[in-house]
Order: sequence, then C-alpha cells, then structure tokens
Amino acid sequence: MDARVKQEAAAASSSSRRGIVLDKKPPPADLPFIDLDSGSSSSSSGESDDDEGPSKKRKRGVVLPEGFLQPLPPLPQPESPAPGPASPRALRQLPQAGAAIKQFWKAGDYEGRPGGGWDSYSGGIDHVRVHPKFLHSNATSHKWALGAFAELLDNAMDEVSNGATYVKIDMLKNRKDGSRMLLIEDNGGGMDPDRLRQCMSLGYSAKSKMANTIGQYGNGFKTSTMRLGADVIVFSRCRGKDGKSVTQSIGMLSYTFLRSTGKEDIVVPMLDYERREGSWNQLIRSSFSDWKRNLETIIQWSPFSAEEDLFQQFSLMGDNGTRIIIYNLWEDDQGFLELDFDADPYDMQLRGVNRDEKNIQMAKKFPNSRHFLTYRHSLRSYASILYLRIPPRFRMILRGKDIEHHNIVNDMMLSQEVTYRPQPGADGVYKDTMAAVVTIGFVKDAKHHIDVQGFNVYHKNRLIKPFWRLWNPAGSCGRGVIGVLEANFVEPAHDKQGFERTTVLARLETRLVQMQKNYWRTNSPRIGYASLGNIRLPSESAGGDDSPEPQTPSKSGRHTVSTSKPTVQSPDKFSSLSKDGRHTSSGGKTRMSPCFESRTLNLQELSSSPSTEAVNGDDGSLHQPDSNGGKTNGLSTAAPLQVVDIEQLREENRQLRERLAQQDGKILSKLQHDLQTERERCRTLESQLQEAQRKIEQLNREQETLIDIFQEERERREAVEQNLRKKKQEASATIQDLLDKVKLLEKMKSPNGKSQS
Repeated sequence: MDARVKQEAAAASSSSRRGIVLDKKPPPADLPFIDLDSGSSSSSSGESDDDEGPSKKRKRGVVLPEGFLQPLPPLPQPESPAPGPASPRALRQLPQAGAAIKQFWKAGDYEGRPGGGWDSYSGGIDHVRVHPKFLHSNATSHKWALGAFAELLDNAMDEVSNGATYVKIDMLKNRKDGSRMLLIEDNGGGMDPDRLRQCMSLGYSAKSKMANTIGQYGNGFKTSTMRLGADVIVFSRCRGKDGKSVTQSIGMLSYTFLRSTGKEDIVVPMLDYERREGSWNQLIRSSFSDWKRNLETIIQWSPFSAEEDLFQQFSLMGDNGTRIIIYNLWEDDQGFLELDFDADPYDMQLRGVNRDEKNIQMAKKFPNSRHFLTYRHSLRSYASILYLRIPPRFRMILRGKDIEHHNIVNDMMLSQEVTYRPQPGADGVYKDTMAAVVTIGFVKDAKHHIDVQGFNVYHKNRLIKPFWRLWNPAGSCGRGVIGVLEANFVEPAHDKQGFERTTVLARLETRLVQMQKNYWRTNSPRIGYASLGNIRLPSESAGGDDSPEPQTPSKSGRHTVSTSKPTVQSPDKFSSLSKDGRHTSSGGKTRMSPCFESRTLNLQELSSSPSTEAVNGDDGSLHQPDSNGGKTNGLSTAAPLQVVDIEQLREENRQLRERLAQQDGKILSKLQHDLQTERERCRTLESQLQEAQRKIEQLNREQETLIDIFQEERERREAVEQNLRKKKQEASATIQDLLDKVKLLEKMKSPNGKSQS
C-alpha cells in the first residue's frame, strides 16, 4: 500500500516553506469526484493548505519591494487536482498521510491535513463536512467481521425482487501486488448511475419504504465494506427502465486514497458508461477532463491497471448485476489477515478470539450442535442459518460451493410451539406482526449434557441474535434448550446484530426466559437430568442462589433445630477436622442450585433427615443429637456421618439407576408404540399403492385398446386413400387419352378445311 499525495499538495507545501503567497483561484465549477457531504470544492487538496480566513488574506496582499520575487522562477498552477506520486520529501512532510496502517482498530488514527478552507457556503448556509475518518468510525459498529458479510448478503437477498438468483462470495488475487481480495457478486437488477451514487452516499435508502426488504438505514454497504477492507470498488450494470438506455457504472470508495492524499472530505471517483447503437460510450456528467481524472484516479488506486481491465470485470457479469471487490483487507496484530482463506478451501473463517479449537473438535463429535459451535468463526456455518427462509431457486455460493440452508428446528427433539403475543398497539388491535411463534426444544445432542442453549431470533427473515442466551442460572439448568422465533415487532439496531432496548424487547426477554424455565422443568428428566418436581427454579446466576442463608440463634440461648431450607456443603468444599479436633468447613454452608445432578438433591435430603439433623449451639458449633437425646459435637460423629453419607449415596445411586431403567422402559414402550403406528401406516400406504397400481394397469389396458382402435382406423383410412389415389390416376390417364384423341381429330380436320377454302 504505497503512500501517495496529490501533486498540488506537494507544490503547495513547498511554496509555503519558501514564503511565497499564491493568489487563490476560485474552485472549478465541476468536481472530478462525488462529494458525499454535498459540500463545496474545498475537499481539493490544493486548497486544504490555506487555513486563513478572509481577513488574513487581505493582510497578505501587501505590496512587496520591486524585484523581490525575480530570482525565483514562477511556479505553474496545476490545471487539475489529479493525484500523482509524491516525492519522498513530500511524504516526510505528511507522516500522517503516508503511514500504512493495516490493522482495522488502528486505522482510525488519522487526522487529515491541517487547514480547512471553511469559507465555502451554499446559499449563505454552511455545510457540515464528512471527514474520511468517519468511514472508519462508522465501521466500528461491526465488532464482528462476519456481521459485515451479513450486510452484503442482505443487499443481494433484497435483489431477489429484481430477479436475482444467486449471490457469490469468493477470494481473488490482486494483480498489482498479489494480495488477496474479496468478491461479492449477484445478478440482481443492478444500479444505474444515480442509484450507485446513493449507495456510495450516507443515509440514502430507497428500501426503507419497501415491504419485505432487510435494508432500511442506508448505511450497511459503507460500514460492512470498510470493516472488511480499507478499499472497495463497485461494478454495476443496469438494464434500461422507462425508456432509458442500458448503463454500467464504476465507483471506488478508498480509505487508502483519502488517507494517503490527506483529504478532509470523502470523495468518490466514479465512471459511467451508456450503451448506444451496440457500443459502450462514456456518460459524461460534467466535462471530459473530469471524467478522465476520475479514470486516472481509479486506475492508480484500484487493483486494475487500465480501462480495459475495468471493462473485463463487466464481461464476467451477465446482462445486469453488481460486482463488489474489497481489497487491502485488514490484518490482525500478528500481521496475518483477519480472514483465514487456507483453513478450508470452501470457507472463509476468522482468526483470533472468535476461533476456538475446542469447539471445532466438539462440532465434529456433535454434528447437531455444529452451528452453535462454529458460527462465530465460520462464514459458511453462519450464512447457512442467516435466513429463516430462502427464496425458491436462490443460491448462496461460497468459494465455488453452495451454502446449504439450515433450519435450527431440524436440530431439535421434543420440540413444542408456543405463540407469544405482546401487548396491542395504541389502537388496541393486534397487528399481523404483533405475534411470534416460538419453537422450543432440546438439541439432539442434549443427552450428552453439553452446554448448548439460546434462542435464534429473526427479524423479517434475517437472523439478528444467534443463540441468544437469556437464562444464566447456576448449575446445569436450561442446558440443551434451543429455540427459534421471528419477532417482527421489535426493531433491530443499525448493525443488525442486536435489538433496540425498548419495553417491548424487555417483555419478550422475560417471556422467553419463562418459556425456557417451564420447558426445562417439564422435559429435563427425559434426557437424564434430575427431576425437580415443584422446586422453584433459580433466576440469574447473579442472584441469591449461591449465597449462604443466615441463621439467627435463639434468644433463650437454648439449642434450636434449624427450620430453614436444606443446606449442604459445596461438593468441592467438604468439611474437615482441624488440628485442635474441632469440626471446621473450608467454604461454609452454601445452598446449592437445584439444577445440579441428582446426587445434590440426595445430599439435601440426607442433611435434613432426623438422624443427621443439625443443631446450632450457642457458640455456633455443629452438634448432632445422640440416641439418648443428648448432644455430641462434630468430633465424635464425623466418622459415622461419613459412613452414612457413603451408604446413602450408594442407595441414591441405586434408586437413580432404577428410575433411569423405568424411564428407559417408558421410552422403549413409546418407541414400540410409534413403531406399531408406523407399521400400520406403512400397511395403509401399501394397500393404497396396490390400488393405485391396479388402476394404472386398468388404464393401461384401456389405453392399449384405444391404440388398437386408432390403428385399425388409420389402416382403413390409408386403404381408402390408396384406392382413391389409384382411381385418380386412372381418371387422369383416361383424360389424357381423350385429350390426345381430340388433338388428333383437330389435326385431321385442319387440311380438309384448307382444301375447302
């Protein structure tokens, strides 16, 4: 990424060092670039060096001594602000422009060139500029790079209404420096010159008022492309509509160009072509010189070396569509590209914290949980669940291989559907979008007790929150429960990776947590978790589930039996004997979450049984009632209590095995019943199939009979036709004979007539 500055920038800086005051000429009427802030031509680097106001300009206009400037040759005024390669000396004068930063989170360290030329007006009203640094600041909304890919896929999905049948994502090589580039291409309706300018601008969105479209803010293209790479070039071909001719346009949004030339405004070089009389002609909006400067800028700062290379990109497209190439891709702190193209030849994956090798190995072992374990780093995995429904015959192709659409519902077992309706609107009437059908169930790998849970929440068919984890209790509560819903009544954030925090969203969160709790309480024993019965499930892990319960001694000083909830010591913090023989605990008594394994519940029963009921003394020590009604301290009862614990645990394990065996018997009987039902259904289908075959055979026989009848009729008709042809030939021969006789008679009469005359 070579650092370059404009020629006029170097000349202006050189002249300022020599103390020369140049007369400032008015800016040209037509700019060679598209200014995104609709501002004046002050973005030209030839004017950015002058940071003086109008009053200071008048002070500079003093009369210098005669001949003061004669030893110095006059400096030619550049005709155009076309950028060119700068000298090393000029590059040293602009270190902030020449620095090539390849890490995304460091690319915002750019202040531009000092000065401003803020004396430009439009109708007496100042225009707010858009600094190039805003491109980076705006792109930081995508903390996750795959979320930027989703924005570009959304644009292609919205083109389905214009006939798009595929979107293709691939990796290309830059012919100039051999670096890797990203390609996103679709065969939708394409963009005409005006629409491409809106695409490159900020905030324009024609889709915000269209139904069934995902884009609405007019910001996704800029944030997503600038998050993936420093520069992007767009090729778009559009069919003529409403009597207009076919056009093709090129636009380049280059952070490298803006940064290296010290721009203070966002400018976008663009080229337009129009097809007339079978050939492509330049569509000039201002002047040919401006069009040529745009071409030179694009060739200099893009991966292409000539106009023919640009045209070759259009030859790779169909009659219409859009081809986006993102280059100068961002790197991580180790100097590697953020995107890993080598791990899988048919995928694009992320490096760094989003990639967990343990999850990758687990995904191979548990295929039904593969998307949960890999969507954070794999574009193929994320794109397969990005949309709830895929339009018919629409393909998403990643590096030459189709992305198979996947519905998370197919990974569920014991699934249920729950309809959620939020409170009605201001008119008191439910709208069509004011409802969500929540499909909830266990992931098919839940029997292995892996920590997979969360809700996939879609908005207008687009995944906003993948595996949204709302319930975070202590222990294993909620583990394995996943859900899917489409909530069109909540508004997504502008990066489409979350929702706006509203009251409606808060109510939805509360309802989803309640759904998960109810489902877990009812169905968790069916996959091997302990039955909780009527035990109240804990709330968040930050609640009071893990806090010890205080015990207040009796005012009378007597030993009182604890009537609080059963408490046991944490499994990893069992009590032990201290050196002085007293019974101590390493972690104190802790009320455990009921979501632990069944042995925790058994320990609670053990601690609350009469034989081992705890009694609090005045000194806070633990005592056990003996068989005679007296009290013994923990030293004398520690060993028997441990023996009882072991025996009790063995008994509980035996009971657990029996319950599991009973549960297996229930499941087996249910499976047998299902098998019997399936057999009966198969018999019914077989009888229906035999009946259908019988009808087909009857129809075949009828068809053969009809064919025979038609054949006989055809043969009879052919015989009649043959007979008629024969008679026709005989009649023709008779007619010919008669004609010959007539001619003969005429010849015989002719001499007689002459002789009579």
